[in-house]
Amino acid sequence: MLVLHDLSFAWPDGTSVLEGVEFTFGPGRTGLIGVNGSGKSTLLRIAAGELAPSRGSVKVGGVLGYLPQNLPLDVARTVSDQLGITPARQALHAIERGETAEELFEAVVWDVEERARAELDRLGLDQVDLDRTVATLSGGEAIMVGLAAQFLRRPDVLLLDEPTNNLDLTARHRLYDAMLAWNGTLVVVSHDRGLLGLVDQIAELPSGRIFGGPLEAYEEIIAAEQGAAERAVRTAEADLRRQRREQIEARTKAERSARYGKRMADEGRAPKIVLGAWKRQAQVTAGRQRGLHEEKVAEARERLAEAEELVRDDAEIRIELPRTVVPAARVALRLPLPWLTATDHDISGMSPEAEVPGRAMDELVVRGPERIALVGRNGSGKTTLLEAIAALADLPTSRPPGTEISGEVYVPARYLPQRLDILDDSLSLLDNVRAAAPDASVNTIRAGLARFLFRGARVDQRAGTLSGGERFRAVLATLLLADPQLLLLDEPTNNLDLASVRQLAQALGAYRGALIVASHDLPFLASIAPTRRIDTSGLIQQKLDG
Repeated sequence: MLVLHDLSFAWPDGTSVLEGVEFTFGPGRTGLIGVNGSGKSTLLRIAAGELAPSRGSVKVGGVLGYLPQNLPLDVARTVSDQLGITPARQALHAIERGETAEELFEAVVWDVEERARAELDRLGLDQVDLDRTVATLSGGEAIMVGLAAQFLRRPDVLLLDEPTNNLDLTARHRLYDAMLAWNGTLVVVSHDRGLLGLVDQIAELPSGRIFGGPLEAYEEIIAAEQGAAERAVRTAEADLRRQRREQIEARTKAERSARYGKRMADEGRAPKIVLGAWKRQAQVTAGRQRGLHEEKVAEARERLAEAEELVRDDAEIRIELPRTVVPAARVALRLPLPWLTATDHDISGMSPEAEVPGRAMDELVVRGPERIALVGRNGSGKTTLLEAIAALADLPTSRPPGTEISGEVYVPARYLPQRLDILDDSLSLLDNVRAAAPDASVNTIRAGLARFLFRGARVDQRAGTLSGGERFRAVLATLLLADPQLLLLDEPTNNLDLASVRQLAQALGAYRGALIVASHDLPFLASIAPTRRIDTSGLIQQKLDG
């Protein structure tokens, strides 16, 4: 088991990440979810011993394995090194050569290569040699080698942080199968709906709650709770309005009574002693009523605040982007691509092994508001293709300078790389958008940012101080408020929480231009309603820069 007791953590600058977290994870599969910045990765790092908590304790029953989100890779190391089996292999090979030193027999594991080969093959790495260097692996292959290393160790408790990032569809399904076969305690941080549909329970940060069942069951519970919370807010708002109305009515009545008494005194219609007693009594009554109503209003405000606390802060983005419209007949992009395969196909619900009839493409032509899903195996060139298009549009890329590319982009374009690093952290959010959309007025930008949930003084906040979820919305705003008519996105859902993935889909729902998205996330691709699928698997032998 893995037991986290009263766990708190803050960074050296005092920023609190976790506060009093309590979790007990037993045998089975647990999906750990929460908004960006809620501390999921930090929690795994503490459990793995990479970070020390500010308070609390971690108890692990058995051997613990951990695969971080950003796997540290030494490009000079081999696959064997990454698997942790090189000493055992060296001892085996030395014994096979006839060496008999005692330390060799202490280090040897006789079936080490067979076991390693079996794990690699199970994860689809049958073409990866044990002596191959890490530098030659794709990002997805490196992750799968890291998984194979953990499976070889057979830990009792295994922690995985966003393991499906950069994995193609086939690799994701191999990972799903490996998860289902896992017999120990597994805790996985992920936004992958397919993966979260396979877990036995969902653990949520920062609430510290655990929900039985996979993601769908969790969402049903949350939806019911949200409905009840929103009804409670409406009831509390109505009660507050009623208390304020009664307070005003009581004040009006007291003022009317005071005016009546003054008029009686001015007209001499009652003895002064009677009027004085009446006035004193009226003041006491008015004071008592005023205090009573103020107390009721304060209580109503408190009930409203408590009700609002129960409503989850995952507001939806609601925007309109009329300037991004591309007429249906207009060509947005033309790029020679003699080695691609394309097909018109609805990819929602498609299995990764499905063979879809396609046709060879001499060139890629994008017309009007097409929505193209760019798919293909890891290392097949999806990023290469997107960066080639971005280079044609004179957008910043990581391509080597001086590379000649033929083709033409005919409309304003924007490119979102996997790193999401398009913001200048030293500038305010407002200035970042102004740099991307220099022709837009400040008032127009402020109105646009409000639709991305940035209002008032928050638009003047430095980009470097934004939380994970805020930063993602800021990136979206910077891209879309520049009114691109061709939008290029490279694995945009990597490292996003579920709320951010939903907000991305909402924003793209308002986008009216041409869209090319490289992604292995089928539920996300289905949510943006692609009109065409392009498979880049033919790029393995011919890269654009070749």
